[in-house]
Amino acid sequence: MSGMSATRDPAASLRAVTWRSLAEGVGQIFFQANPWTGLLILAAFLVADWQMALLAAIGTIIGTLAGCLVGFDADNVGMGMQGFNGCLVGAAVYTALGAQGWAYVLTPVGAVLTAPLTLFFAWLFARPALKGFNLPYTTAPFCTAASILYAASTSIHVESSAKHVVDGTGDAFLTSLLTNVSEVVLVNSVWAGALILLGLFIASWKVGLAAVMGSVLGSLTALAMGESASTIEQGLAGYSGVLTAIALAVVFHQANVASWCYAAVGTVVTAVVTLLMNDATTFPHYTWPYILTTWVFLLIGSKIAALRRT
Repeated sequence: MSGMSATRDPAASLRAVTWRSLAEGVGQIFFQANPWTGLLILAAFLVADWQMALLAAIGTIIGTLAGCLVGFDADNVGMGMQGFNGCLVGAAVYTALGAQGWAYVLTPVGAVLTAPLTLFFAWLFARPALKGFNLPYTTAPFCTAASILYAASTSIHVESSAKHVVDGTGDAFLTSLLTNVSEVVLVNSVWAGALILLGLFIASWKVGLAAVMGSVLGSLTALAMGESASTIEQGLAGYSGVLTAIALAVVFHQANVASWCYAAVGTVVTAVVTLLMNDATTFPHYTWPYILTTWVFLLIGSKIAALRRT
């Protein structure tokens, strides 16, 4: 569903903007229209830095308002569907620029940009050649906007950020089970990962279990491919697989044995794509490994009788 209003009534959409819809916008990073999940994700940002949390909140609010103005309907806005891309833009700007003044300029710019980008991807997937596959725009607007901002701001990048938070020593694999979850929002912290995972289980035990599966398989794949312990421990090998597992197991397919098995395969493929991208470039690829793998698997899955779309 595109979420576009036939009458394009921004006033009605703006009335749907409440604290709950904004919190759900944060939760929608993991596909959850649950305000408590969203608040726990915000708490995960706070674990990294209060200014990262602030920029994420600014991105959520401005992205939501921009979505209203370009014509997304009140139901779409009320479920937080226009907030999550802006939220991630705020987090990405912080990882590149830290808390300098420019971060507070570029975050609103990027958050506003996610609205027309969302409109574009919704339009693209509504074209006759793709409409029957019901592909989601998911975090593609965030990745596109964040990449533009990153490339345009190289002269003011900082060397360290919240994604380098150190929680202590320990086995790389065990640590990664939580940092894989936290790195979805660009934070490297077992405590942040624990808070997010708690939020996912509050939303749905199936979603929480899928996230765990995605994290485990992502790290195991990285180990099998000989990835460094440092990369695995920081969650840089398995974070996209967390989203793929949730998406294919319980969000875009009706949950059954086939969807869980299919999601497991998709998670492994996502981990491989992530590691190949890590090796190919130092440019941040954000959640593109999840997005590209999920789109391909949804296209293939449309031909598999045992898989039923939601």
